[in-house]
Amino acid sequence: MKLFKKVYWLIYPILIVVFMLIFDQLFKTDNFIMKAGICAVLAFILSPRKKIIQTEKGKIKQINWLFLKQPILID
Repeated sequence: MKLFKKVYWLIYPILIVVFMLIFDQLFKTDNFIMKAGICAVLAFILSPRKKIIQTEKGKIKQINWLFLKQPILID
């Protein structure tokens, strides 16, 4: 989890590349803009979200992701 806290921002570009590779195998289209747009939207939906929440201690950054059961707190 410590590594995920440091590099969670890398998931978005990695998801775009993975979806581009999958999209190339499933659909044969020459329109790069359409492929990139669809893959970017899918990556945005599945990427982790960062929120700032207010607690008694002060403001804390929180990472929520679809595939995690509990949010990750960043100090």
